[in-house]
Amino acid sequence: MSNIHPTAIVEAGARIDPSVTVGPYAVIGAQVVIGPGSSVGPHCVIQGRTTIGKDNRIFQFASLGADPQDKKYRGEDTELVIGDRNTVREFCTFNRGVPGAGGKTSIGDDNWIMAYTHIAHDCHVGNHTTMANNTTLAGHVLIGDWVTVGGLTGIHQFVKVGAHAMIGFSSAVSQDVPPFMMVDGNPLSVRGLNLEGLRRRGFSAERVAGIKQVHRALYRQGLTLEAARAAMADLPASHPDAASDVALVLAFLDASTRGIAR
Repeated sequence: MSNIHPTAIVEAGARIDPSVTVGPYAVIGAQVVIGPGSSVGPHCVIQGRTTIGKDNRIFQFASLGADPQDKKYRGEDTELVIGDRNTVREFCTFNRGVPGAGGKTSIGDDNWIMAYTHIAHDCHVGNHTTMANNTTLAGHVLIGDWVTVGGLTGIHQFVKVGAHAMIGFSSAVSQDVPPFMMVDGNPLSVRGLNLEGLRRRGFSAERVAGIKQVHRALYRQGLTLEAARAAMADLPASHPDAASDVALVLAFLDASTRGIAR
């Protein structure tokens, strides 16, 4: 426990790996679990049933695991779960869940979450995401793997953002964003595909060609959503390398509840 600064307050019951570093004046509650190799900066407050994995870097003044900002919440035992190797910058706020929605907020692995980001109750964030300063997630938001969110962006409650999507600076996201799309603005508009992101992640030219046809069916041919879905269902025959990518988009559309950004 020598890595804990003498001015930090760690309540009895907290389970902190001996390798964890805790900075001055941090406050860690009795139900908190922190895995090996993680660091907690000065003045952070981590409370409630919060589980944090290994090798996370939590910078100063973050507030993790506080009560959800929901008027229906009555002090129930809910949780926040954070995976491994995440970077959480200054003044971020992650809230626990509420009972009626599963009671759990979760953040996956290898996420880069910049200053003043708010992740509300019952949000579920995947892996390898980037959220720039002042990203705000309302309750029940789902963020897929490899999503990038520009600064000063607000995401409406219950919105889903598909894997590999990119949201531009200062956007208002009130509808679901399908995988691979690049969107921005208020009102939100689809600007194209996140091609640079796909190339950086090693997508082959054949996969990208198939994803381009998905974009064309959804946004460039003037098709109804049902007609676009039918056209996409035929794509694996002509673009077999993109079959899993087409399936990902079709599954996303099946799960969409707020309609998609078009």
